[in-house]
Parts: sequence; C-alpha cells; structure tokens
Amino acid sequence: MTTKHFQKCLIALLAVLLFPLLVTAQSLKTKSGQIKTADGVKIHYLEAGTAELQFQFRISKEPMGGAGPVPVNNPSILFIPGWTMPAWIWESQIAHFSKTHRVVAIDPRGQGESSKPTEGYFPAARARDIKAVVDQLKLAPVVLVGWSMGVGEVVAYVDQFGTKDLAGIVLVDGIAGADPNPQMTSAMMGFAGNFLKERDQFTDRFVRSMYKKPQTEPYIQKVITASKLTPTSAGAALFLGMVSTDNRAAFAKIDKPALICIAPGGSWDVVYEDMQKRIPGSRLEKFDGAGHALFVDASDKFNGLLAEFLKPLARSPLPE
Repeated sequence: MTTKHFQKCLIALLAVLLFPLLVTAQSLKTKSGQIKTADGVKIHYLEAGTAELQFQFRISKEPMGGAGPVPVNNPSILFIPGWTMPAWIWESQIAHFSKTHRVVAIDPRGQGESSKPTEGYFPAARARDIKAVVDQLKLAPVVLVGWSMGVGEVVAYVDQFGTKDLAGIVLVDGIAGADPNPQMTSAMMGFAGNFLKERDQFTDRFVRSMYKKPQTEPYIQKVITASKLTPTSAGAALFLGMVSTDNRAAFAKIDKPALICIAPGGSWDVVYEDMQKRIPGSRLEKFDGAGHALFVDASDKFNGLLAEFLKPLARSPLPE
C-alpha cells in the first residue's frame, strides 16, 4: 500500500470513529458578526456550521483498499438576499445546510443590521462588499446563492473578480439585465413611484406578494419590519441601480457549475430562459406554485435541489 493510500484509509477510519462527535460539533447555533469594507461600511452577517469539520461520505474508487467511506471537504455557502430583505430570510437554508457546510448569510449595505451609507447602492459596489465578506471570512471555495436583486450582484461579482474563489453559483428568481420595452418601463416607474409615495402601504403589499403559500402573520410582520430598516432613499437608489445595470455580458465569464431557480409564469420567463442559454452548462429549475421567495414557499424542494447541486462540488482533503 502506498503512502497516499495509507493516508486516505487512516482519514476514513478516523472519520467513521469521530462521526458522532462531528455531527454534535456541527450542530452549532447561528452567530452574528460584521466585517468592514474598504470604504468603511459595516456588513452584518449570520454564520453557522464550521470550516474545520466539513465532512460527508462517498464511495472510494481507489483500486487499493476497495470501496468504503472517505471524508471530503464541502465548499462554504454565502446567501445574498434581495432588495431590502434581511439575512435571516434564509433561516430554513441556514438551519439545513449548517449541518454539513459552513454557511453565511449577509445583510447587504443599506439593509438589515448593516451600515446605511449614502453611497454604493449599485450592483458593482455591492459585489465588492460580497468580495470583502468572502476574503475576510476566508470562505473560498464558496458557492454564492443570490436571490432577486442578489442575482445581479452575484453576476457583478463574477464580472469584477472572476470565479477563482467560487465552487458554484445559484441564481434565484432574479435577473442581471433585460432589453427594455414600454410595458416594462411603465411597470418599473409605477413600482418606484409607489415605493416613494406610500412606503408603509407599499412594503406591506410587496412583502405579501413574495409568497404564494400561506405564511403566518407574525412572520409576515417580521419581514415587513426588516424591510423598513432600509431607508427610503437607499431603497430607491438600489432600485435605480438595479434597473439601470445590464451585466448580461458577464454570463459568459461563469465557468463554474450554475443553477438557476425560478418561479415561472410571469413576464420574466423569457429573460430567465435567455439567462440559462447564456451561462455555459447552467441548469434551470422551475418551482411551479411558489412565489418570488420560492426558497421559503418550497423550502424542502429548494433545499433538496441545492443539496444535490452541492454534492459533486465537495473536494478530497488529500491531493490526488
């Protein structure tokens, strides 16, 4: 038996013996923290799981030693919420994936418990915030999961920084640009105008519209309260930054596994299908019957699909 085979067998044996302890160690409570960006903005984050004890089991294909369980390192996961939404909206995913992965969810600048500066409310700037989180928390290799406005910010990240620190990308019910038309322009103008004129009533309607499955009233009120933490001026700037940015050219730079999850049946379906065609090798999954917050409405389906997507991204802890 070669030294490499002996090392793999020893690690496999230790993993089997220590597995109950690893499960206990990974059942950690979510903790809260913050990092500071280059321009002094504090980005609040939630974190669970652990980088040191990322293990799962697969069947060894080594000719010596036969089949058996071997440990592998899972990538970390960074969840990015949509417009005015908080990090904790990913609570189902944090609870589920922190058992096997290191998981982080952020309040982007202007949202939740993060700083509310007067500048930086456009995709490229918020992508730099994502990069700061990845670097300072040492998340690489990481899977970026962006929802709604977060989709454009993930694509802006790739446009600026490439994919060397990424293991994969998940884009959830959002776009990174579209060809304008009069109907779309009118709808967006109405959206922005209503937000500015009647913030409270608008926010109530907007939050309720994100779901198609029944949610408890305390939960809805909690999301509404979180959304209102974003100043109206910042919310308007974010919306303008999103609709005035077209990063579709960056789709061609995505050379890591990519999963696109959508709630179909709306006017954006053709944009999502175009996105899937432009991102090499990407996979498009439709969540029929779910609302915009499909990872809440259909959390079991979303978590199962994401787990399936993550499985082949695990790496051996030993060099091949």
